Amino acid sequence: MAGSTYEMTGTIKVIFEPMTFQSGFTKREFVLNMEDDYPQDIKFACIKEKCGMLDSVVVGERVKVSFRIRGNLFKERYFVDLQPFRIDKMDADGSSVSYDEATEVPSDEPMPF
Repeated sequence: MAGSTYEMTGTIKVIFEPMTFQSGFTKREFVLNMEDDYPQDIKFACIKEKCGMLDSVVVGERVKVSFRIRGNLFKERYFVDLQPFRIDKMDADGSSVSYDEATEVPSDEPMPF
């Protein structure tokens, strides 16, 4: 069975600078203040070529993020990342304005860090 995908709508609160590891692996994180009865700040991690999706959005912008939940074990610690594969800008009326760097659903390739 292929991995499940999820969506979350909210306002971009923070966009961090890209991080590049010795292996050449690149990661860029951002925080979304989710729309909910009890809003929370949720951190997402764009991986490799998906980092470019953040070039077309700004802090304060309302977006819908399509993502997968990824987990791994590294040095006896477990990590969970929410990895976006699509970010859509949202109009005030709730309709989306697509930004689609890559429409394919991400592979199940493990994170190398």
